Amino acid sequence: MPSQPNPMTTRSSSSAHPWRFFRAGGLDQVKLDTGADLAALPQLDPKLWIALACPTKGLEFDQRTLELIDGDKDGRIRVPEMLAAVAWALARLKSSDSLARGDAPLALDNIAAEKPEGQSILAAAKQILAALGKADAAALSVSDVADTAKVFAQTRFNGDSIIPATTAGDPATKQAILDIMATVGSVTDRGGQPGVNAALTAKFFADAQALADWSAKADLSVSPGAGILFLGERTTAAYAAVVAVRSKIDDYFNRCHLSAFDHRAAGHLNHPEAELAALAAKDLSTLGAEIAALPIAQVGPGRTLPLVEGINPAWAAAIATLRIQVVAPIHGANRTSLTEGEWHEVLAKFEAHAAWSAAKPVTPVEKLGAERLRELLLGSAREEIGRLIAQDAAVAPEMAAIESVERLVRYHRDLARLLANFVNFADFYDPARPTVFQSGTLYLDSRHCDLCIQVSDAGAHAAIASLSKCYIAYCDLRRPGETMKIAAVFSNGDSDFLMLGRNGLFVDRKGRDWDATITKIVDNPISIRQAFWAPYKKFVRMIEEQVAKRAAAAESASDSKLAAAATATANADKGAAKPEPKKIDIGTVAAMGVAVGAIGGALGAIATGLAGLAWWQLPLVLVALMLIISLPSMLIAWLKLRQRTLGPVLEANGWAINGRVKINIPLGTSFTALAKLPPGSSRSLEDPFEDKAAARARRRVVAFVVLAALVGAALWIRIDHNRHGGKYFWEVRPAPAVEPQPAAPAPAEAPPAK
Repeated sequence: MPSQPNPMTTRSSSSAHPWRFFRAGGLDQVKLDTGADLAALPQLDPKLWIALACPTKGLEFDQRTLELIDGDKDGRIRVPEMLAAVAWALARLKSSDSLARGDAPLALDNIAAEKPEGQSILAAAKQILAALGKADAAALSVSDVADTAKVFAQTRFNGDSIIPATTAGDPATKQAILDIMATVGSVTDRGGQPGVNAALTAKFFADAQALADWSAKADLSVSPGAGILFLGERTTAAYAAVVAVRSKIDDYFNRCHLSAFDHRAAGHLNHPEAELAALAAKDLSTLGAEIAALPIAQVGPGRTLPLVEGINPAWAAAIATLRIQVVAPIHGANRTSLTEGEWHEVLAKFEAHAAWSAAKPVTPVEKLGAERLRELLLGSAREEIGRLIAQDAAVAPEMAAIESVERLVRYHRDLARLLANFVNFADFYDPARPTVFQSGTLYLDSRHCDLCIQVSDAGAHAAIASLSKCYIAYCDLRRPGETMKIAAVFSNGDSDFLMLGRNGLFVDRKGRDWDATITKIVDNPISIRQAFWAPYKKFVRMIEEQVAKRAAAAESASDSKLAAAATATANADKGAAKPEPKKIDIGTVAAMGVAVGAIGGALGAIATGLAGLAWWQLPLVLVALMLIISLPSMLIAWLKLRQRTLGPVLEANGWAINGRVKINIPLGTSFTALAKLPPGSSRSLEDPFEDKAAARARRRVVAFVVLAALVGAALWIRIDHNRHGGKYFWEVRPAPAVEPQPAAPAPAEAPPAK
């Protein structure tokens, strides 16, 4: 069979379809509004797709639909599988526009009954509705086909070649199916019932036949009194008695041979006195392994095996069984001992039985018993089960159409939404429609964050997601009996109070609430506003740290002084000389004077410069000063916010993102909302728990600042009044422009006097 062309490499160089694109987040994305757009998808260059692959797990999407699209069942959906799903659905629908809209339910008259594929699906759809008691319904919803097992369970044959016991028409066949399932296992059919298929049936009867053939070799009616069962039905029990003591008896006779070889070995081969002394000090209420390890009888040259007396007590019962079941039938019931030759005669008698026992098939069907197996092998159960399997296989095409109905109904409802999160990211740039990768909403630090993505390993995810330039808080979620991890992208506000260990509330897409705890943070700028105030907050923190350090140093110095004072007090009676008071260093005084003078000169220069400005220029100077301080931080934040993209966050979860899915400032603001009072709300500023002292201090500071501003303004007005010759700035008018006059001609010189 020739190989199928790869849809990823068979794009036409010039597409006849008039594609339409929309721009969102700085990215051109194709529109998929009509069935013609979906039909032309194979012509669209994959480089224009936003995603090339996505996982089937961890998405807020119908899991069954994803499983149906995932043709190779590898847990990932790629471009060829997406194209195959679209083509399959289009081939079975009359109106492709309904597929592009994602209509639900599926109207029966929209199924292409004029095509062979559509005809079988339409017939199966009517069968499903009839089974559900909706024979007159004109449409089929996902809920109607959500549990196809119920539909299959209502039919005797469902086309999967699996026969449950309830399918059998007679009690004998039903019991045979139950016996097969009880021994070699079962498989589950489409209706959810356990049953047997052709493979299990063949295995059962093959094992049963092998066991029957093995048993037939020892049939007493064929060779009574000789061969495998030479002792009749008692042979198996007698052989078990031989096996139980064979190694110990062989060990006994070999020890006797060694003692005959060298008489010095007899003491060591029996039981040394040291071992007996050790046993004497122990509790012998039970015959343990140490006693069983001793020889079965006293070892000596040429000795026989005693069968009645002088036997190791740990082996006495086994030897008694051997004497009754083996020695008595072969050598006589009065034997009290056994020579080595007689022992080998016993073993020779059991050679055929030993070989036969070793060849016994190991199969679970043995537990049914030889009589039941013989009944099944001679009866008609095998043929009857085979006939039922053939009848079930005959309706396979019809039953496969029922599965196709489920596929078509789900594709008709879900494909449009999945394409809006795969070919383009229309849902991502539409705040009213959450995407398939958004797991829910995180409420934390007086804001809610909608861009939350489920992750499995926060550490591995952060290694790639950090390239997104986003501020990401990884949270562990808990609710009774369940746990989950998410990565929440914060794109509005600031990060002052986002820290490890903070708790919040997460609400998933099903409306269930989870306890959330921040466990890891990927730090990046969140907003321009945060960057603007960052230098001032840093300056305040620096002051607080310095104050804390000075306070700690002062406390340490105070403790040292107290300790010194206590020491001095303790040594006062010893006549210790008082230290001379420190004198003020003249150089220090001079340095302080120079510093104060420099500061005063600088302040004077600043005041003189400000006094030379117009009144409307003073606010501009303040704004310029603030910009000089905040602009570097804002510039760095702006550069990073421009690079903020969703791609690495999704790729760390298994997606293959084809383009830069930017998260600009307006879009980020829509994903993370700050707390606001509802419109029309009223607010009282009276706080019964307000810190009155702190409030008074703040009011004094504000009053002082306002007073200083007024005094400064008055001084400036006075200086400006003096500078303009006793006029205020509102009285000063600019002098009118004067046209330059030509220079007057020089007067003629008077004639000299005569």
